[in-house]
Amino acid sequence: MDSQNAPLTDSFKRHHNYLRISLTERCNLRCSYCMPVDGVQLSPAEHLMNADEIFSIAQTFVKFGVTKIRLTGGEPLVRKDFPKILELLSTLNVELSLTSNAVSIDRHFEQLKNAGVKTVNISLDTLNAERFHDITFRNYFDRVYQNILKLIAEGFKVKINAVLMSGVNEDEILDFIAFTKAQPVAFRFIEFMPFDGNQWKREKTVSYQEIMEKVQSAYSPEQIIRLEDAPNDTAKNYTIQGHQGTFAIISTVTNPFCDQCNRIRLTANGQLKNCLFSQKENDLLTALRNKEDLEPIIRQNLIAKFAVRSGMEGPEHFNDPKQHQQNRSMITIGG
Repeated sequence: MDSQNAPLTDSFKRHHNYLRISLTERCNLRCSYCMPVDGVQLSPAEHLMNADEIFSIAQTFVKFGVTKIRLTGGEPLVRKDFPKILELLSTLNVELSLTSNAVSIDRHFEQLKNAGVKTVNISLDTLNAERFHDITFRNYFDRVYQNILKLIAEGFKVKINAVLMSGVNEDEILDFIAFTKAQPVAFRFIEFMPFDGNQWKREKTVSYQEIMEKVQSAYSPEQIIRLEDAPNDTAKNYTIQGHQGTFAIISTVTNPFCDQCNRIRLTANGQLKNCLFSQKENDLLTALRNKEDLEPIIRQNLIAKFAVRSGMEGPEHFNDPKQHQQNRSMITIGG
């Protein structure tokens, strides 16, 4: 097959058609599982991709079969040129989506619609305003909550991502599910994952099994309906009988889904990561600026991809701090 038409495939025959682009390392919240308590050293502005560079690299991926692009951060909406980036990417023949904390998303509804964005993922780890402040160190709960309702009213498909942490918010599992009774949202429970500086401990992770035990304590087996997962879906999807919305569990720690992975990540400073947990990166931005061919770099990056979680196959790897410290903090990777 001509390389111009060859899909982006790793050594385990997994095709990669989903590109996640981090637009910035900055955020207007300070969630500890994402940003280290002491903050992060931000890349100098000249080391970050500009709008045209983002578009050029995205074009290359589309050429090799990428059909979906998600914009992440940091918080992508803090970039002043976000409208330009969105407009450029909307000219590509891809499904565009966005992950945001929703603090300022109401300013961008028309831009998102004009770009063809239909699905928006919102990060929200609690339905309690005081706890929201404890987690994010900001008093934006009411704004975020109202913007979620506005997104629904505007016709967007809304997914809400909640990172569950023992002793922090695991007592809200049933509250999150109750929210789906009247609202057509997809609540996604994410297991707390280890990254540089987020003080991860295995006992703080609320597992898939623990989540389901909590659900089963409140609903009968007949009420809990297992849904069919979409191809390459990272989540196990459910709904409660009579609810408008759904809930799902992303069990990266206790029940990984790597055999179906179709994702590749581009950081805000132009580094290519073949896995969320990968400690090795390939510099696409410098290559682009030097007018080098990006294809060999991209394919080399994918061939180096491990079968499972960048080689962290068992609990002993997760319990080794060196495995986390050699990776980035979550905010500089992109969710």
